[in-house]
Amino acid sequence: MRITDVRAVPLSNRIPEEKRHRTDLGTKVKTDTTLVFVETDDGHRGVGASLGNPPTIQSIVEHELAPLLKGEDPLYTERLWEKLYNGSRWKPSLERGYSQPREDRRGLTLEAISGLDIALWDLKGKALDQPIYRLLGGVRDSIRGYASGGWAPGDEAEAEMRGYADQGFDAVKMRVVGKDGFSIENTVRRVEAARRGIGDDVELMIDAHGSLDVSTAIRLADRLEPYDLAWFEEPISPDDHAGLAEVRRATTIPIATGEREWTRFDFQSLFAQGATDIAQPDVSRAGGITEIKRIAALASAHGLRVAPHAWGSGVLVAASIHLAMAIPNCHILEVGQAHMPLMTDLFEESFDIRDGRVYAPDEPGLGFTLREDLMDRFEYEEGPEYVF
Repeated sequence: MRITDVRAVPLSNRIPEEKRHRTDLGTKVKTDTTLVFVETDDGHRGVGASLGNPPTIQSIVEHELAPLLKGEDPLYTERLWEKLYNGSRWKPSLERGYSQPREDRRGLTLEAISGLDIALWDLKGKALDQPIYRLLGGVRDSIRGYASGGWAPGDEAEAEMRGYADQGFDAVKMRVVGKDGFSIENTVRRVEAARRGIGDDVELMIDAHGSLDVSTAIRLADRLEPYDLAWFEEPISPDDHAGLAEVRRATTIPIATGEREWTRFDFQSLFAQGATDIAQPDVSRAGGITEIKRIAALASAHGLRVAPHAWGSGVLVAASIHLAMAIPNCHILEVGQAHMPLMTDLFEESFDIRDGRVYAPDEPGLGFTLREDLMDRFEYEEGPEYVF
Protein backbone atom coordinates (compact mmCIF):
# COMPACT_ATOMS: atom_id res chain seq x y z
CA MET A 1 0.00 0.00 0.00
CA ARG A 2 1.44 3.36 -1.07
CA ILE A 3 0.26 6.95 -0.85
CA THR A 4 -0.77 8.27 -4.25
CA ASP A 5 -2.55 11.56 -3.54
CA VAL A 6 -2.59 14.27 -0.87
CA ARG A 7 -4.93 17.24 -1.05
CA ALA A 8 -6.63 19.88 1.08
CA VAL A 9 -10.09 21.45 0.86
CA PRO A 10 -10.89 24.79 2.58
CA LEU A 11 -14.33 25.11 4.21
CA SER A 12 -16.28 27.86 6.01
CA ASN A 13 -19.55 28.34 7.81
CA ARG A 14 -21.00 31.78 8.58
CA ILE A 15 -22.71 32.10 11.95
CA PRO A 16 -26.18 33.71 12.06
CA GLU A 17 -26.09 36.98 13.98
CA GLU A 18 -28.44 35.73 16.69
CA LYS A 19 -26.14 32.76 17.43
CA ARG A 20 -22.82 34.60 17.64
CA HIS A 21 -20.85 34.81 20.87
CA ARG A 22 -18.34 37.42 22.02
CA THR A 23 -15.19 37.06 24.12
CA ASP A 24 -11.82 38.80 24.36
CA LEU A 25 -11.15 37.43 20.86
CA GLY A 26 -14.04 39.49 19.48
CA THR A 27 -17.38 38.41 18.05
CA LYS A 28 -17.21 35.09 16.21
CA VAL A 29 -18.84 35.58 12.79
CA LYS A 30 -17.74 32.41 11.00
CA THR A 31 -15.81 29.16 11.39
CA ASP A 32 -13.05 27.99 9.05
CA THR A 33 -11.42 24.60 8.67
CA THR A 34 -9.39 22.75 6.07
CA LEU A 35 -10.05 19.09 5.40
CA VAL A 36 -6.94 17.11 4.49
CA PHE A 37 -7.17 13.89 2.46
CA VAL A 38 -4.56 11.15 2.00
CA GLU A 39 -5.32 8.43 -0.58
CA THR A 40 -3.59 5.17 -1.46
CA ASP A 41 -3.18 2.95 -4.50
CA ASP A 42 -5.57 0.34 -3.08
CA GLY A 43 -8.45 2.78 -2.63
CA HIS A 44 -8.15 3.72 1.04
CA ARG A 45 -8.67 7.35 2.03
CA GLY A 46 -7.97 9.08 5.32
CA VAL A 47 -9.28 12.47 6.41
CA GLY A 48 -7.74 15.00 8.77
CA ALA A 49 -8.29 18.69 9.44
CA SER A 50 -6.44 21.89 10.30
CA LEU A 51 -7.62 25.11 11.92
CA GLY A 52 -5.19 27.62 10.37
CA ASN A 53 -5.90 29.99 7.47
CA PRO A 54 -7.41 27.62 4.86
CA PRO A 55 -5.77 28.89 1.66
CA THR A 56 -2.37 28.90 3.37
CA ILE A 57 -2.89 25.43 4.84
CA GLN A 58 -3.96 24.17 1.41
CA SER A 59 -0.80 25.56 -0.18
CA ILE A 60 1.48 24.07 2.50
CA VAL A 61 -0.19 20.66 2.29
CA GLU A 62 -0.30 20.35 -1.48
CA HIS A 63 2.97 22.02 -2.46
CA GLU A 64 5.29 21.61 0.54
CA LEU A 65 4.28 18.43 2.35
CA ALA A 66 2.52 16.22 -0.21
CA PRO A 67 5.77 15.39 -2.07
CA LEU A 68 7.20 14.04 1.22
CA LEU A 69 4.31 11.58 1.56
CA LYS A 70 3.67 10.34 -1.96
CA GLY A 71 5.04 6.85 -2.51
CA GLU A 72 5.30 6.14 1.23
CA ASP A 73 3.59 3.37 3.21
CA PRO A 74 0.86 5.18 5.24
CA LEU A 75 1.03 2.66 8.08
CA TYR A 76 4.44 4.06 9.13
CA THR A 77 2.90 6.98 11.00
CA GLU A 78 5.92 7.61 13.25
CA ARG A 79 8.29 7.65 10.29
CA LEU A 80 6.04 9.99 8.33
CA TRP A 81 5.65 12.39 11.26
CA GLU A 82 9.42 12.63 11.58
CA LYS A 83 9.77 13.07 7.83
CA LEU A 84 7.27 15.94 7.77
CA TYR A 85 8.73 17.61 10.88
CA ASN A 86 12.40 17.33 9.86
CA GLY A 87 11.94 18.11 6.18
CA SER A 88 14.97 17.57 3.97
CA ARG A 89 17.04 16.24 6.91
CA TRP A 90 14.64 13.48 7.85
CA LYS A 91 17.05 10.68 6.89
CA PRO A 92 20.03 11.83 9.00
CA SER A 93 17.61 12.63 11.83
CA LEU A 94 16.31 9.07 11.93
CA GLU A 95 19.76 7.57 11.38
CA ARG A 96 21.32 9.56 14.24
CA GLY A 97 18.36 9.36 16.58
CA TYR A 98 17.73 13.03 17.31
CA SER A 99 15.52 15.74 15.87
CA GLN A 100 16.84 18.03 13.13
CA PRO A 101 13.65 20.05 12.54
CA ARG A 102 12.77 22.20 9.57
CA GLU A 103 12.94 25.96 10.02
CA ASP A 104 9.17 26.48 9.64
CA ARG A 105 8.31 23.92 12.32
CA ARG A 106 5.64 25.91 14.17
CA GLY A 107 2.49 27.80 13.28
CA LEU A 108 0.66 26.97 10.09
CA THR A 109 3.23 24.40 8.97
CA LEU A 110 2.73 22.36 12.12
CA GLU A 111 -1.04 22.74 11.79
CA ALA A 112 -0.74 21.29 8.29
CA ILE A 113 1.44 18.44 9.63
CA SER A 114 -1.13 17.83 12.37
CA GLY A 115 -3.93 17.54 9.83
CA LEU A 116 -1.95 15.08 7.75
CA ASP A 117 -1.10 12.99 10.80
CA ILE A 118 -4.81 12.72 11.68
CA ALA A 119 -5.55 11.66 8.09
CA LEU A 120 -2.83 9.01 8.23
CA TRP A 121 -4.26 7.56 11.44
CA ASP A 122 -7.75 7.55 9.95
CA LEU A 123 -6.39 5.73 6.92
CA LYS A 124 -4.47 3.27 9.09
CA GLY A 125 -7.59 2.46 11.08
CA LYS A 126 -9.59 1.85 7.92
CA ALA A 127 -6.85 -0.31 6.40
CA LEU A 128 -6.57 -2.42 9.58
CA ASP A 129 -10.33 -2.35 10.25
CA GLN A 130 -9.94 -0.90 13.74
CA PRO A 131 -10.93 2.38 15.42
CA ILE A 132 -7.93 4.60 16.13
CA TYR A 133 -8.14 4.44 19.91
CA ARG A 134 -7.73 0.66 19.85
CA LEU A 135 -4.68 0.95 17.59
CA LEU A 136 -3.26 3.43 20.12
CA GLY A 137 -3.63 0.82 22.86
CA GLY A 138 -7.02 1.72 24.28
CA VAL A 139 -7.79 2.59 27.89
CA ARG A 140 -11.54 3.14 28.04
CA ASP A 141 -14.74 3.17 25.97
CA SER A 142 -16.18 6.39 27.42
CA ILE A 143 -15.04 9.45 29.33
CA ARG A 144 -16.54 12.38 31.23
CA GLY A 145 -17.26 15.40 29.09
CA TYR A 146 -17.48 18.99 30.18
CA ALA A 147 -19.78 21.55 28.57
CA SER A 148 -17.60 24.32 27.17
CA GLY A 149 -19.50 27.60 26.83
CA GLY A 150 -20.11 30.45 29.23
CA TRP A 151 -20.43 33.67 27.26
CA ALA A 152 -23.57 35.08 28.89
CA PRO A 153 -23.21 38.49 30.58
CA GLY A 154 -23.75 39.23 34.25
CA ASP A 155 -26.40 37.26 36.08
CA GLU A 156 -27.47 35.58 32.82
CA ALA A 157 -24.56 33.21 33.39
CA GLU A 158 -26.72 31.45 35.99
CA ALA A 159 -29.27 30.23 33.44
CA GLU A 160 -26.69 29.43 30.76
CA MET A 161 -24.56 27.23 32.99
CA ARG A 162 -27.59 25.60 34.64
CA GLY A 163 -28.73 24.63 31.15
CA TYR A 164 -25.52 22.66 30.60
CA ALA A 165 -25.88 20.90 33.94
CA ASP A 166 -29.47 20.05 33.05
CA GLN A 167 -28.13 18.21 29.98
CA GLY A 168 -26.33 15.85 32.34
CA PHE A 169 -22.86 17.41 32.45
CA ASP A 170 -21.23 17.33 35.88
CA ALA A 171 -18.52 19.77 34.74
CA VAL A 172 -18.92 23.07 32.86
CA LYS A 173 -16.62 25.83 31.65
CA MET A 174 -17.20 29.54 31.18
CA ARG A 175 -15.17 32.36 29.66
CA VAL A 176 -13.61 35.06 31.86
CA VAL A 177 -14.66 37.64 29.26
CA GLY A 178 -18.31 37.54 28.27
CA LYS A 179 -20.50 39.71 26.09
CA ASP A 180 -20.24 42.54 28.62
CA GLY A 181 -16.43 42.81 28.61
CA PHE A 182 -13.92 42.26 31.41
CA SER A 183 -13.38 43.56 34.91
CA ILE A 184 -12.50 41.61 38.01
CA GLU A 185 -15.77 42.59 39.64
CA ASN A 186 -17.79 41.58 36.59
CA THR A 187 -16.05 38.20 36.35
CA VAL A 188 -16.65 37.51 40.03
CA ARG A 189 -20.32 38.37 39.55
CA ARG A 190 -20.61 36.02 36.56
CA VAL A 191 -18.80 33.17 38.35
CA GLU A 192 -21.00 33.62 41.40
CA ALA A 193 -24.06 33.45 39.14
CA ALA A 194 -22.72 30.33 37.42
CA ARG A 195 -22.08 28.59 40.73
CA ARG A 196 -25.57 29.55 41.88
CA GLY A 197 -26.98 27.99 38.71
CA ILE A 198 -25.12 24.67 38.86
CA GLY A 199 -24.92 24.13 42.61
CA ASP A 200 -22.00 22.72 44.58
CA ASP A 201 -21.79 19.27 42.97
CA VAL A 202 -20.94 20.35 39.40
CA GLU A 203 -17.35 21.24 38.60
CA LEU A 204 -16.78 24.77 37.28
CA MET A 205 -13.83 25.90 35.17
CA ILE A 206 -12.96 29.35 33.78
CA ASP A 207 -11.00 30.23 30.62
CA ALA A 208 -9.24 33.57 30.04
CA HIS A 209 -7.84 32.74 26.57
CA GLY A 210 -4.47 34.15 27.67
CA SER A 211 -5.91 37.67 27.85
CA LEU A 212 -4.73 38.78 31.30
CA ASP A 213 -1.39 39.96 32.66
CA VAL A 214 0.26 38.20 35.61
CA SER A 215 -0.85 40.60 38.35
CA THR A 216 -4.46 40.75 37.13
CA ALA A 217 -4.62 36.96 36.85
CA ILE A 218 -3.35 36.59 40.42
CA ARG A 219 -5.82 39.16 41.77
CA LEU A 220 -8.68 37.49 39.91
CA ALA A 221 -7.68 34.03 41.12
CA ASP A 222 -7.61 35.32 44.70
CA ARG A 223 -11.16 36.65 44.37
CA LEU A 224 -12.37 33.38 42.83
CA GLU A 225 -10.90 31.02 45.45
CA PRO A 226 -14.23 30.74 47.36
CA TYR A 227 -16.05 29.35 44.30
CA ASP A 228 -14.17 26.03 44.22
CA LEU A 229 -12.96 26.18 40.61
CA ALA A 230 -11.71 22.97 38.99
CA TRP A 231 -9.22 24.96 36.91
CA PHE A 232 -8.23 28.41 35.65
CA GLU A 233 -7.41 28.02 31.95
CA GLU A 234 -4.86 30.12 30.07
CA PRO A 235 -4.85 32.99 32.57
CA ILE A 236 -2.00 34.76 30.76
CA SER A 237 -0.15 34.70 27.43
CA PRO A 238 1.05 31.24 26.38
CA ASP A 239 4.37 32.88 25.51
CA ASP A 240 5.11 33.52 29.21
CA HIS A 241 5.78 30.18 30.87
CA ALA A 242 7.64 31.82 33.77
CA GLY A 243 4.72 34.17 34.37
CA LEU A 244 2.29 31.26 34.24
CA ALA A 245 4.34 29.48 36.89
CA GLU A 246 4.11 32.63 39.02
CA VAL A 247 0.32 32.61 38.73
CA ARG A 248 0.24 28.91 39.62
CA ARG A 249 2.31 29.47 42.76
CA ALA A 250 -0.01 32.28 43.87
CA THR A 251 -3.26 30.28 43.88
CA THR A 252 -4.68 26.96 44.96
CA ILE A 253 -6.86 26.88 41.83
CA PRO A 254 -5.34 24.35 39.37
CA ILE A 255 -3.89 25.93 36.22
CA ALA A 256 -4.73 24.46 32.81
CA THR A 257 -3.07 25.44 29.53
CA GLY A 258 -1.66 24.13 26.27
CA GLU A 259 -4.12 24.67 23.43
CA ARG A 260 -1.64 27.08 21.78
CA GLU A 261 1.53 25.10 22.43
CA TRP A 262 3.41 23.29 19.69
CA THR A 263 4.96 19.81 20.05
CA ARG A 264 6.36 18.02 23.08
CA PHE A 265 9.25 20.46 23.17
CA ASP A 266 7.00 23.40 24.11
CA PHE A 267 5.18 21.27 26.67
CA GLN A 268 8.50 20.21 28.16
CA SER A 269 9.19 23.90 28.87
CA LEU A 270 5.78 24.24 30.56
CA PHE A 271 6.39 21.18 32.71
CA ALA A 272 9.99 22.02 33.59
CA GLN A 273 8.96 25.46 34.87
CA GLY A 274 6.09 24.08 36.94
CA ALA A 275 3.64 26.20 34.98
CA THR A 276 0.57 23.97 34.80
CA ASP A 277 -1.47 21.29 36.53
CA ILE A 278 -3.45 20.14 33.48
CA ALA A 279 -2.07 19.92 29.94
CA GLN A 280 -4.47 20.77 27.11
CA PRO A 281 -2.84 19.92 23.78
CA ASP A 282 -4.89 20.63 20.66
CA VAL A 283 -4.68 17.85 18.07
CA SER A 284 -4.70 20.42 15.26
CA ARG A 285 -1.76 22.43 16.66
CA ALA A 286 0.39 20.25 18.87
CA GLY A 287 1.34 17.81 16.12
CA GLY A 288 -1.60 15.52 15.55
CA ILE A 289 -2.36 12.18 17.17
CA THR A 290 1.24 10.95 17.02
CA GLU A 291 2.67 13.90 18.92
CA ILE A 292 -0.10 14.20 21.51
CA LYS A 293 0.55 10.62 22.61
CA ARG A 294 4.13 11.72 23.29
CA ILE A 295 2.98 14.86 25.12
CA ALA A 296 0.62 12.83 27.29
CA ALA A 297 3.40 10.41 28.24
CA LEU A 298 5.62 13.37 29.13
CA ALA A 299 2.83 14.87 31.24
CA SER A 300 2.37 11.55 33.03
CA ALA A 301 6.06 11.47 33.91
CA HIS A 302 5.53 14.86 35.61
CA GLY A 303 2.44 13.65 37.47
CA LEU A 304 0.10 15.81 35.38
CA ARG A 305 -3.30 15.17 33.86
CA VAL A 306 -4.37 15.75 30.25
CA ALA A 307 -7.62 17.31 29.01
CA PRO A 308 -7.40 17.73 25.22
CA HIS A 309 -8.61 20.99 23.71
CA ALA A 310 -11.37 19.87 21.32
CA TRP A 311 -12.75 22.61 19.09
CA GLY A 312 -13.21 23.86 15.56
CA SER A 313 -14.37 20.99 13.35
CA GLY A 314 -15.95 17.58 13.58
CA VAL A 315 -12.77 15.86 12.40
CA LEU A 316 -10.75 17.44 15.21
CA VAL A 317 -13.38 16.54 17.81
CA ALA A 318 -13.40 12.95 16.51
CA ALA A 319 -9.60 12.75 16.72
CA SER A 320 -9.73 14.18 20.25
CA ILE A 321 -12.27 11.54 21.28
CA HIS A 322 -9.90 8.77 20.17
CA LEU A 323 -7.03 10.36 22.08
CA ALA A 324 -9.15 10.67 25.21
CA MET A 325 -9.98 6.97 24.99
CA ALA A 326 -6.31 5.99 24.66
CA ILE A 327 -4.46 8.33 27.08
CA PRO A 328 -4.27 6.90 30.63
CA ASN A 329 -3.85 10.31 32.31
CA CYS A 330 -6.74 11.94 30.41
CA HIS A 331 -9.62 12.49 32.81
CA ILE A 332 -12.11 14.66 30.89
CA LEU A 333 -12.89 15.93 27.37
CA GLU A 334 -14.18 19.26 26.10
CA VAL A 335 -17.65 19.32 24.52
CA GLY A 336 -18.18 22.65 22.75
CA GLN A 337 -21.52 24.41 23.13
CA ALA A 338 -21.12 27.14 20.48
CA HIS A 339 -23.11 27.22 17.23
CA MET A 340 -20.58 25.50 14.96
CA PRO A 341 -22.09 23.33 12.20
CA LEU A 342 -18.58 22.50 10.97
CA MET A 343 -18.14 20.77 14.32
CA THR A 344 -21.58 19.25 14.80
CA ASP A 345 -22.88 18.64 11.25
CA LEU A 346 -19.80 17.58 9.28
CA PHE A 347 -20.57 13.87 9.55
CA GLU A 348 -23.55 11.72 8.69
CA GLU A 349 -23.40 10.33 12.23
CA SER A 350 -23.73 12.27 15.48
CA PHE A 351 -21.21 12.12 18.32
CA ASP A 352 -22.39 9.77 21.05
CA ILE A 353 -22.69 12.05 24.08
CA ARG A 354 -25.12 10.94 26.78
CA ASP A 355 -25.65 12.22 30.32
CA GLY A 356 -22.41 14.14 30.26
CA ARG A 357 -20.24 11.29 28.95
CA VAL A 358 -18.57 10.94 25.56
CA TYR A 359 -18.56 7.45 24.03
CA ALA A 360 -16.05 5.98 21.61
CA PRO A 361 -17.09 5.14 18.05
CA ASP A 362 -16.75 1.51 16.99
CA GLU A 363 -16.19 1.96 13.25
CA PRO A 364 -12.68 1.86 11.73
CA GLY A 365 -10.43 4.92 11.68
CA LEU A 366 -12.04 8.05 13.05
CA GLY A 367 -15.33 6.17 12.87
CA PHE A 368 -17.42 8.78 11.06
CA THR A 369 -18.64 9.41 7.51
CA LEU A 370 -18.33 12.83 5.88
CA ARG A 371 -21.58 14.26 4.55
CA GLU A 372 -21.86 14.11 0.76
CA ASP A 373 -23.07 17.72 0.54
CA LEU A 374 -20.41 19.30 2.74
CA MET A 375 -18.48 20.92 -0.13
CA ASP A 376 -21.59 22.82 -1.20
CA ARG A 377 -22.91 23.51 2.28
CA PHE A 378 -19.59 24.75 3.66
CA GLU A 379 -18.09 26.51 0.64
CA TYR A 380 -15.04 28.51 1.69
CA GLU A 381 -15.55 32.24 2.30
CA GLU A 382 -12.68 34.67 2.76
CA GLY A 383 -12.59 37.01 5.75
CA PRO A 384 -11.80 36.92 9.48
CA GLU A 385 -13.46 34.52 11.91
CA TYR A 386 -13.63 37.17 14.66
CA VAL A 387 -14.39 40.89 14.44
CA PHE A 388 -14.43 43.63 17.05
